[in-house]
Amino acid sequence: MNGGLLGVVAALELEARTMGTAVRRRDGLSSLSDGVLLAVSGMGGVLAAIAARSLADAGAVRLLSFGMAGGLDPTLSAGTVVVPTEVISLSGMRFTTSAQWREQLCLGIAEQRPPAGGVLLSSATPIDAVADKAALFHETGAVAVDMESLGVAEVAAARGLPFMAVRVIVDTAGDVLPRAVVAASQAGQVSMRRLIGGLALAPLDWVAMIRLARRHRAALRSLSAVASTCFPAPRAAGARGA
Repeated sequence: MNGGLLGVVAALELEARTMGTAVRRRDGLSSLSDGVLLAVSGMGGVLAAIAARSLADAGAVRLLSFGMAGGLDPTLSAGTVVVPTEVISLSGMRFTTSAQWREQLCLGIAEQRPPAGGVLLSSATPIDAVADKAALFHETGAVAVDMESLGVAEVAAARGLPFMAVRVIVDTAGDVLPRAVVAASQAGQVSMRRLIGGLALAPLDWVAMIRLARRHRAALRSLSAVASTCFPAPRAAGARGA
């Protein structure tokens, strides 16, 4: 897709790796290919906003929030691609995504599987309980929830840049998100030590964890397929990872 230097924010390195080989830059960002810069932010809107500002400062003229999300709409299965028309917050903030960019992405993604549209909720905290997901779906009408897209959208609006989010459902509306998973994933990398330690303290979460592992594999396959549409240029040779 054309339109000038693209800046991509991914919260986690495992999300970033679906985009292909990245070359680390001296400024802490990474180059995916000609015209694509990547920042792995860590989880949360504050860190995502810092990453988005770094991308804009480096010359990005479009900003994309890319990665996984939790399902709020009970009809969406793991691996469903969400290309939202709008990103909202619980406090009432609303940011519209670029209509032309969204249309181009949806056309490409639809060749592999039909994407979902609608509203993406961006939350300051993880939504890990089924009852909470149902309540938010009823109250906001949002089809999915993440923690980073609002931060990227705010920076894009402040800089006058086109904004888009592409998210793939990992935990569905009917899935409990084990707290150990959230605690292990804060800094952009998944800490196996923290994950195993958290599960040891909450052994009943093992059942949810096994279910989530299956969902996670489906989500990563879908995210990799979407990445081939969003970033079709040949991958740059160099260091693996971001």
